Amino acid sequence: MSEILPGVHLIDGIDPDPNFTTHVYLVKDKGASWTLIDTGLPGAHEKVEAYLQKLRVEPSSIKKILITHLHRDHTGSLKHLAKKTGARTFAHWIEADYIAERPKYDGPGTPPAEPFRVDEVLKDGDTVDAAGGLIAYHTPGHTPGHTSYYQPERKILFSGDLFFGAGDGVVLTLPEYTHHTPTAQISARRMSQLSVDSLMSYHGGPVLRNGGAAVRKLVEKF
Repeated sequence: MSEILPGVHLIDGIDPDPNFTTHVYLVKDKGASWTLIDTGLPGAHEKVEAYLQKLRVEPSSIKKILITHLHRDHTGSLKHLAKKTGARTFAHWIEADYIAERPKYDGPGTPPAEPFRVDEVLKDGDTVDAAGGLIAYHTPGHTPGHTSYYQPERKILFSGDLFFGAGDGVVLTLPEYTHHTPTAQISARRMSQLSVDSLMSYHGGPVLRNGGAAVRKLVEKF
């Protein structure tokens, strides 16, 4: 658990399997508030709350929770943390319906543990007043409504499961966990056009420097 960039905290140790890294990010807003990006599996809220206590950050200081996609390792503690913090919750409009189980998701990967209705739905290009200003990019492939969040001023991309960190670089999420790999390749190619310094993947990594170069190197292999 550490502050990996100024105002960007990686709450690791979230996954019960020590051989599988799962990263929940806690990001400072421009004011006194904080933003949480994804929430981990059911029960991960205990790790998040312990980290907040360590930082002496009140749970009520978290004003927004952003979800990248519906899978249980991202939404498992959403209901608990939303109630604990009082934060408003955000997800792409497609993912929002799957998270609410309207309908239930039947694609690869584990669906949400329980239905939850997010407060605000997003579409491609929407801005969110969080973490100094984020742009929501619809990056489908891994799931239909998968979303990445980009901080243009600091050139930080929170990429969810579009990419897995692998050593100094990145790979696409494995096909067996992905709804449609060719679409994920298109999303990756689109993200390669952004100016990215730090790439915050949810599994593996993150790539703190030259993240954009890592993405472009990957895209060249498609």
